[in-house]
Amino acid sequence: MSDSLGWIIVAFVLYLLMMVFVGAVYAKKNNSSEDYFLGGRQLNGWVAALSAQASDMSGWLLMGLPGSVYALGTGQAWIAIGLFGGTVCNWLFISGRLRSYTIRANNSLTLPTYFENRFHDKKRVLLLISSVTIVIFFLVYTASALAAGGKLFHSVFGMDYRIALTVGVLVILTYTFMGGFLAVCATDFIQGTLMLIGLLVVPIAAWMLVGGGNVSGALELSGVAGGAAGFLSLTNDGTGTYRAVDIISQLAWGLGYCGMPHILVRFMAVRDEKELKKSKGIAIGWVALSLAFAVVIGVIGRAYLYPTVLSGGAEENVFIEMIIKLFTQDWKAPVIGGIFLCGILAAIMSTADSQLLVSASSMAEDIFKGVWKKDADDKTVLTVSRITVFIIAILAYLIALDPNSSIMGLVSNAWAGLGAAFGPTVLLSLYWRRTNFQGAVAGIATGALTVIVWDYIPLAGGKTLGAVTGLYSLAIGFVLGLLAIVAVSLVTPAPTAEMLKEFDDVKNHRV
Repeated sequence: MSDSLGWIIVAFVLYLLMMVFVGAVYAKKNNSSEDYFLGGRQLNGWVAALSAQASDMSGWLLMGLPGSVYALGTGQAWIAIGLFGGTVCNWLFISGRLRSYTIRANNSLTLPTYFENRFHDKKRVLLLISSVTIVIFFLVYTASALAAGGKLFHSVFGMDYRIALTVGVLVILTYTFMGGFLAVCATDFIQGTLMLIGLLVVPIAAWMLVGGGNVSGALELSGVAGGAAGFLSLTNDGTGTYRAVDIISQLAWGLGYCGMPHILVRFMAVRDEKELKKSKGIAIGWVALSLAFAVVIGVIGRAYLYPTVLSGGAEENVFIEMIIKLFTQDWKAPVIGGIFLCGILAAIMSTADSQLLVSASSMAEDIFKGVWKKDADDKTVLTVSRITVFIIAILAYLIALDPNSSIMGLVSNAWAGLGAAFGPTVLLSLYWRRTNFQGAVAGIATGALTVIVWDYIPLAGGKTLGAVTGLYSLAIGFVLGLLAIVAVSLVTPAPTAEMLKEFDDVKNHRV
């Protein structure tokens, strides 16, 4: 096993060095803040698609979701179904119009700047509250990715969790700090490809070794709740039959897509409409395969790893344990195993780097230049953004220091906050002509505050409303945010003629 571990380490080191090299190459191409934050709007279809989806899925795809299915059964796949629906709608209905509108709205580089320009916010209220919201929730989101990295290194190498966490932070910081958006997208393209290969190959190989006819028997022997039939049922949650509220809550994850700044920024950066059309098909295909096989990993992993049964939080390591067993015990190919383990690291890094960059753009471009120092030149903005990358990474690192932190829990909270705050505002800003500045402020504030109150404040006998009702905060936050925008927009002054003309220009493809 020591020889195998040595080869796995070699694969990891080479992979990490390659990511740093990419950052160094793209560092030379950053001549302006638009280059650093949007890559000069020059992404091709393949890079835009894979970087958007790789930055979206994170370690959750290869650890959180398979672990949840491993522990509770395929009923957990409702989240995957919701996310697939959200991805399809995001690419079909949001991507093209958002790209056009950000160009029409004074070439907006970030989501907060888009809100400011879209609603002609001279006082920069939208810029400030949306930037602060991004930084707060991305702290938690980035912490989830870093925690996944720490668990990966700890599980594979037996390394102390905190040391493993530090190594991951340093590598991600290095190439994000140097290369900016283009480096992040280039590395995400590599990482998205590696993730998909691992998702396809490992469960198929494990299924062949177990034998298709032996899976149900192995599931029964592993002690799954409700037996193999219950474990494989979409209506079973591992303890009983799903309630309607449980299914609604999991499907509601799909609502988050139209409010995720690190995904939306990819739409803004695509080179042209032709490349965007190509991206749609690639991204939807990637997501369909990835989500389906992540669920399969949870099921096949339960059978393949038996008589070992993971518990006590170790369920999220099911994919890691499958790779190690497959390539060091059943097949003597530790280098290949190391490469596939790098696929998990890729999922983690592809999200953390994107979140760091979006947080940096919000702080440097939107708050520093937009509010504090409006005459700041590009060099100063770039310097501030790099300092912000470092500070956000350190704060996320401190949040992730707890080795018992749940990847699924951290992602759930951050996803709900961002989706509820920005999703309704993005949607209506693109499709409802009557949406105005006051409505946008109400929507962002209502969505964000609903999630905070629902998930963190014990209002019902010492319990949160989320715990009592079982309803995911994103579902209620999105609906209330949507209603707030409509209600406030209707009782306040209508948008100006100039705002309406911009909306009509985008709607009629006059950009």
